[in-house]
Amino acid sequence: MATETPKKMEWLVVVPDFPGAREKRLEVRPQHFAGLGPFKDSGLFQMGGAVLNDVPTSEDVKDFDFAGSTIVIQASSREEIKEILRKDIYAKEGVWDIENAQMWPFLCAFRNQK
Repeated sequence: MATETPKKMEWLVVVPDFPGAREKRLEVRPQHFAGLGPFKDSGLFQMGGAVLNDVPTSEDVKDFDFAGSTIVIQASSREEIKEILRKDIYAKEGVWDIENAQMWPFLCAFRNQK
């Protein structure tokens, strides 16, 4: 009997930073953005960005109070999401707390195109 492959769908993922990871986040941030290229091109990542504790008072990233990251990602399971996230420099360098990531299946009602 053939096993059916679970259907991929969008998920809303919020990954908290470990406490005290701000300096490490800033240090490896260029590598994080460089590493996103293959994921963006694959269609896995639909959108993403930083989650902040407070509204920024300037446009300088060094002034941001990071809480973590959010991503809309295509995947078939929470475990698949964790596997993908573990490959990111933020996970490898101890910025992201993958085990405490929150993940919800996401059904988008609308999309605004720029």
